[in-house]
Amino acid sequence: MTEAVPHYRVAVIGTGFAGIGMAVRLRQAGLDDFVVLERADDIGGTWRDNSYPGAACDVPSHLYSFSFALNPGWSRTFSPQPEIRDYMRRVAGEHGIHRHVRYGSDVKAARWEPADNRWRIETASGTVTAQFLISGAGPLADPVLPDIKGIDTFEGRLFHSAEWDHDHDLTGRKVAVIGTGASAIQFVPRIQPKVGRLSLFQRTAPWVMFRHDRDITRLESWLYRNIPGAQQVARKSIYWGRETYILGFAKNPRLLGIVERLGRANIDRSVKDPELRRKLTPTFRAGCKRILMSNDYYPALARPNVDVVTDGIVEIRPNSVVTRDASGSETEHEVDTIILGTGFQVTDPPIAHRIHDARGRSLAEHWGSDVQAFRGTTVNGFPNVFVLAGPNTGLGHTSQVFMIEAQIRYTMEALKFACRNRVDRLEPRAEAQRAYNEMVHRSMRGTVWVTGGCDSWYLNEEGRNTTLWPTFTWNYALRTRWFDPHNYDLRRIRSARRDEAAAGSAA
Repeated sequence: MTEAVPHYRVAVIGTGFAGIGMAVRLRQAGLDDFVVLERADDIGGTWRDNSYPGAACDVPSHLYSFSFALNPGWSRTFSPQPEIRDYMRRVAGEHGIHRHVRYGSDVKAARWEPADNRWRIETASGTVTAQFLISGAGPLADPVLPDIKGIDTFEGRLFHSAEWDHDHDLTGRKVAVIGTGASAIQFVPRIQPKVGRLSLFQRTAPWVMFRHDRDITRLESWLYRNIPGAQQVARKSIYWGRETYILGFAKNPRLLGIVERLGRANIDRSVKDPELRRKLTPTFRAGCKRILMSNDYYPALARPNVDVVTDGIVEIRPNSVVTRDASGSETEHEVDTIILGTGFQVTDPPIAHRIHDARGRSLAEHWGSDVQAFRGTTVNGFPNVFVLAGPNTGLGHTSQVFMIEAQIRYTMEALKFACRNRVDRLEPRAEAQRAYNEMVHRSMRGTVWVTGGCDSWYLNEEGRNTTLWPTFTWNYALRTRWFDPHNYDLRRIRSARRDEAAAGSAA
């Protein structure tokens, strides 16, 4: 006898901020008929996986949290990874989310079945079906491995920063670090004192600003715990301060000259060698790539056991990394450990290859290189799907959690509308999605993200920014405050059986 496949009203993929936040809001709305599919054996998403030395948030702690679950117990103004992971676990526990999670359930494929009006989701732990599918997989879920000749021949230890090998002792090692992004500037200062030699392979020098990080005082913690609204005031002041960054990034890039002077001063403060200063000075406008923050990155690079290598990598050999300079001369750098700080698959998210329409075409195939969605959340051709942290919802200046919560609110409004109006299928109209994305890309013109003179992971193969929201986040929050059914093709429940099912779900 064939075992029945579990069916849910809603299936959520992932237990990062998006998945946990979505699950909490579903429960608060009284909709308990949902499952959260998690590939690992614990919650936390990127803050579970990225446990490298020095991992921390580059958004102030009070802003990098759910609006409905402020944390008066942060230890520092910029929270470290273990505290963020523990915060997410605590929120999930306090809201009863764990009982909805199926661990070890990596989603292999999800396909829309129009005859039954549901999604069939194949996971590593079995199959489930659901009327609505919500992806909270996020853009920082799957590491990028560089396509370098001979990388598979390396005989030493090689790992990505998002898959840190804590059992590998770096003491006295000859270490190569490939990449100089947000992760590398955090772990390089932590490993530099331990290693024998550190070769940092830099393709592009990032803008790195001084990080105003400090311990949160006992008095501050007491105020946040005991004075109603005190932490909300701190949170709102940080939020509006961060929103002013858009004046330079998107409205008047000439204002970024102030930021660039601060960035050069940060280099001059720590690096005395003129040649090293030259290597570390960016050649593009601040903000074109994500601005990074660190107080110890530049001092670490100035230490005697560190080499900053700007020649291009041409090959990895069993015990070395080979580079070639502008004249064509090659240099072999002997190493026994390679750490990849090469980022994530942002513009081509792996989850998009696993979600298929009724004809079997994947979301990735549907998108091609021009990733887009309506309100950054729903996609024409894929009924009853919501993509959290979707196209053009990323940020270069403030908390991604703010955008995620705006999308969760929009998704909840859509689900409530479907329940109230006995709608069992909703899909954004092609013309609405097209008009929305034309608006987004018009707004992107003239911003530093497309005119700043860099080649960033924000851009697709055609140079279009399909990653970031182009203006103030409050603008996006207003656009997603209510569900807009006139922009959707809707199907209402017809049969008595489905009427009864909808009534049961609403109850």
